[in-house]
Amino acid sequence: MSRPRVNPTLKRKRPETDSPDLVDAERAILNSIKSRKDLGIWARDIKQDTKLADHVVNKSLKSLLTKNLIKEVVNIQNKGKKHYMAVEFEPSKEISGGEWYVDGNLDKELINVLKQLCFRFLRTQKVATLEGVCNELKKNRVVTFDISNQQVSEILNSMVLDNDLIEVKSTGLGDYHSIPIGTICYRIASAAGVAKGPRMGAFASIPCGACPRISLCMPNGVISPTTCVYYTKWLNIDF
Repeated sequence: MSRPRVNPTLKRKRPETDSPDLVDAERAILNSIKSRKDLGIWARDIKQDTKLADHVVNKSLKSLLTKNLIKEVVNIQNKGKKHYMAVEFEPSKEISGGEWYVDGNLDKELINVLKQLCFRFLRTQKVATLEGVCNELKKNRVVTFDISNQQVSEILNSMVLDNDLIEVKSTGLGDYHSIPIGTICYRIASAAGVAKGPRMGAFASIPCGACPRISLCMPNGVISPTTCVYYTKWLNIDF
């Protein structure tokens, strides 16, 4: 008999804590917050949903926090706006940023460790595919989560943008003899490395095309073309 699938938005779900001593305003606000599940809700949206006065909403939110029925969560897309979520939910990746973020901040230490491992592996192997690098990171067990090809691709793309690696296509010869012709792979950026594989075209490596946060990029946003160091660097490339 197969086990029932668990809704991922309800992982680590706590017992329902809806208190019977809530006043009407608190109950309305709690219901509004719960309706957004793992996405959370901004304080202003709560006011629009409930049609309650500002001071009533603010007082009720403080009361619900004290009663441990709701919690404040950091939304990486709008860090300056307070978001609230029912305690039985965990923030979705759209809100928390996924495994690369801790309490709304990019986990630079983890990313740097993974970059170092990728670099060390490629220095030994000379060339490797995305799947090869991903398998190596899984063997090292440096992360507590099951790292995916997509996540490793984000790390490798970042290293390409930083000019630590180059993205090439296999020729099926020499260092590439075990990799099917045309397969995209990676090697350490160096004068010798550039000559050993057909490098991808300049427009194929536009930062926007490889950026894992492109969906969050917008004018005057936290992530923006005007503040992106990778985009600025690309604009200064002499094609």
